[in-house]
Amino acid sequence: MVEHGDVGIAAATAPVGALLTMAGTLDGRTYREVRDSVIKAALEEPRAVFVDVTALSVPSESAWAAFTSARWHVGTWPAVPIVLVCAHGAGRDAITRSGAARHVPVYATAQSAARSVDDDVAFRRRAHCELARNRCTLPRSRELVGEWLTQWDCREMVVTASTVATIFVENVIYHTLSRPTLRLETMDGRLTVAVHDGSPQLPVRREHANGSADAVSGLAIVAALSRAWGANPVPGGKAVWAVLMPENRL
Repeated sequence: MVEHGDVGIAAATAPVGALLTMAGTLDGRTYREVRDSVIKAALEEPRAVFVDVTALSVPSESAWAAFTSARWHVGTWPAVPIVLVCAHGAGRDAITRSGAARHVPVYATAQSAARSVDDDVAFRRRAHCELARNRCTLPRSRELVGEWLTQWDCREMVVTASTVATIFVENVIYHTLSRPTLRLETMDGRLTVAVHDGSPQLPVRREHANGSADAVSGLAIVAALSRAWGANPVPGGKAVWAVLMPENRL
């Protein structure tokens, strides 16, 4: 059990996803720790995050929003479902009254929660590869994107995804001392390109004040080519990601 103030959080993994068991008090002092523990679990990209809150005391029902906030932080990427488990009806009723259940469903048992994910989560394809730090890294990243998307029958997205992947990998090489890890994921017609590195410094989009076309940053190109993009801290560094939809193909 990992102690977070007045909250104990036990973490485990299983084929169905990440499992968090919480005990103690969720209030203004522990709100952030509870929320961030859920976000951290989701950013590891499990199938789902299940949080057992049966032993969690919540004096103010508004504090259940910690789980709603976590859901919004990871809703675009990695889009991992967050599901609560509460064995007693009073707790489930409180979660429902607070409004949290509209975004983070709650079930009486871990088994029923797992079945809900099996019923609702669409089929995902995922691939990843850690890249070297040398002159072959950029062409290799484009090669991998082409290979993976061809295997997934998504050839129409190769050019856009390769462009985004190249920008992200190039930023890692130029601005960190890390080896980039390239990740691709498809689900429900949505393609996510993500690159992990070992630097905690989040990227910032910068443009020159004169507005010169020659000074457009790589992240500006990513913004133009994607439905959404962003960066999240992850254990050991960060992940920069972009979500591409069919209308983004080049």
